[in-house]
Amino acid sequence: MRSDAQPDTAATRVRWWSTTPAPRLARAILLAALSCYLGITAINILSVGPSTPALATGLVTLVAVFVLQLLHCRPGAARAPLWSRVATLTAQGLLTFLPLASFGIMWGAMAGFLGGSLLLLLPPRVGWPLYGLTGLSLLVPGLLQKMSVVDLLYMCQTTLLTGLVTYGLTRLSALVEEVYAARPEIARLAANSERLRLARDLHDLLGYSLSVIVLKSELLQRLVRAQHELADQEVEEVLTISRQALADVRRVAQGYRDMSLASEISLARSVLDAADVVTDVVLDPAVEEIDARSRTVLATVLREGVTNLLRHSKATRCGVTAVIDQGTARLTLLNDGAVADYRDPAPDSGNGLSNLRQRLSEVGGRLITEQDNEGTTDREGWFRLVAEVPVATEALAQAPPASHDGKPASMPNQALSGGC
Repeated sequence: MRSDAQPDTAATRVRWWSTTPAPRLARAILLAALSCYLGITAINILSVGPSTPALATGLVTLVAVFVLQLLHCRPGAARAPLWSRVATLTAQGLLTFLPLASFGIMWGAMAGFLGGSLLLLLPPRVGWPLYGLTGLSLLVPGLLQKMSVVDLLYMCQTTLLTGLVTYGLTRLSALVEEVYAARPEIARLAANSERLRLARDLHDLLGYSLSVIVLKSELLQRLVRAQHELADQEVEEVLTISRQALADVRRVAQGYRDMSLASEISLARSVLDAADVVTDVVLDPAVEEIDARSRTVLATVLREGVTNLLRHSKATRCGVTAVIDQGTARLTLLNDGAVADYRDPAPDSGNGLSNLRQRLSEVGGRLITEQDNEGTTDREGWFRLVAEVPVATEALAQAPPASHDGKPASMPNQALSGGC
């Protein structure tokens, strides 16, 4: 016995079923269903005890109908020229109704095949009425044989059901083939989507942390000789931020993040203070009570906003406001160092705000940016970034009312007016 032989378990005995390509399996099921209807009709013919010539004629006609039905169920049959479809449907119609004179209702299942072919090959506005008429047409031989009302209804119902089964299994088989053929494209799109998510998350999370590490390192160069105690404190903060960056990488790899807006504001304030940017913070405690996904998006907006401030502005003052107002959680960042017409020379820059807009749109929010350089010197002015997300009714009911207007005390009122 081979050492690598697999045990004969129930799982291995049915493995062929699970590994059979889906299109082949779907076609096999369709063929089995059609063969069963063909067999039922053959048994019905034999039950009436016809003569040998009549039996032979019936069986040959039955095979011809079956071949036509397979032709109509093939992939792409509905795209054949109109004259070809009309010709084959006419032939199937003749082979369906002419044998009724000899075999009566025993031939009725073939009318179901015809109904299914009409649905498959003709436009819906034509196919469905003809399908219904095909089912009702069997009332004629039933009335001639003086069948009861129950038998008449049963015969029409089974004929229509046969047509629906034929039509449904054929369309399902075609759909399975289309989906199976599209698997490589679906996999490619899924991979591209994951790459975009990973790139966006790395930009939004690590851009902030790495910018802070660079800033802290530059500060350490100035402090290490002059102020050892303060340098030690900055080293500790660099280590903390580095650990946070590592944790962010792991979160991105796991596709999960749950960030605290209060913690991000605290960290942002520490970073801005180290960069000699005077920071005013207004935080409504109720913001921390909103759903984790919206809170994480707002925290991500804060990170990106602070990162842009450190990289692209010459700010000396910054205001950070997080409040809930009339069913909306609003985060506002305002700084006085916006440079007009600034363009980052880095080749991979410029995706931050687009990423934020996409994140906010996913939670039903929006992003607003405003810049005012009029009446300022050196082409520097005020820049405001506002992120808004809707707040669930339950969170509003539990949140205490805000006791402030949401404006940083040291920010100019004219810079805060309008826009959000």
